[in-house]
Amino acid sequence: MLTALFVPGDRPDRFDKAAASGADVVIIDLEDAVAPAHKDDARAAAVEFCGRPDRAPVPVHVRVNALGTAYAAADLAALSGLPGVAAVRLPKVESPRDVAQLAARLPDLPVHCLIESALGVERAYDIATAGPTVASIGLGEADLRSDLGVNGEAGLGYARSRVVVAAGAAGLPPPAMSVYPDIADLDGLAESCRVGRTLGFVGRHAIHPRQLPVIVAVFRPTADEVSRARAVLAALAGAEAAASGTAVLADGRFVDRAMSVGAQRVLDLAARYPVRRPRS
Repeated sequence: MLTALFVPGDRPDRFDKAAASGADVVIIDLEDAVAPAHKDDARAAAVEFCGRPDRAPVPVHVRVNALGTAYAAADLAALSGLPGVAAVRLPKVESPRDVAQLAARLPDLPVHCLIESALGVERAYDIATAGPTVASIGLGEADLRSDLGVNGEAGLGYARSRVVVAAGAAGLPPPAMSVYPDIADLDGLAESCRVGRTLGFVGRHAIHPRQLPVIVAVFRPTADEVSRARAVLAALAGAEAAASGTAVLADGRFVDRAMSVGAQRVLDLAARYPVRRPRS
């Protein structure tokens, strides 16, 4: 997955458009995007959409309100047994107890944990390993910026690396980046995605369909990356046939079995997002 598009829960007129946007996942947001006076309407709209026989052709996740708020219990009750909900996005996770509390209410749904505070960042690995329902961890950077008092990309570097390492150590997929709030600044979005890519993020959340192609363009493997990945796997296959755990590529680079994971990830992404070759 490279793209996940948020849509406000109190804008049901946008649900079908979001599903047809090309995003890999649609996230109906009952939390930050919905004013308190509209929470009940947003929840009802999400239930209606996710209960439709002709529900979205892409996976639909629902971001519920944070545990401990006045809205969380009603959100969880509404999602129980709802066939069109593929996963839950849980905001403001700070401990494994939050995951356990959600799993007790919705034991059959994967949970994607959003870490949005300094305490959550410090407990990232504990959250990532909190139970079998945890499908991913990631940052909610708007709240985290406020909690830490940081500005700019550099101030988030440690927290970003921390969740990437925690996810990898827990055996979870690489995290997707948090949203880029300026929907008009596509150049800034692309540069921010490039920074995230170097840190180990794969994909990004979006708040407008126009952001989707920019995200894909940055995170999709290049032709050179695909070629290198194939060379790595071919060389390692030859080494294995020769009862060796290492190989040397034609350009002199040394590779070993550990590098096969990254190479296969590149090829898997390339299969989902074909490389666009320049016109001759």
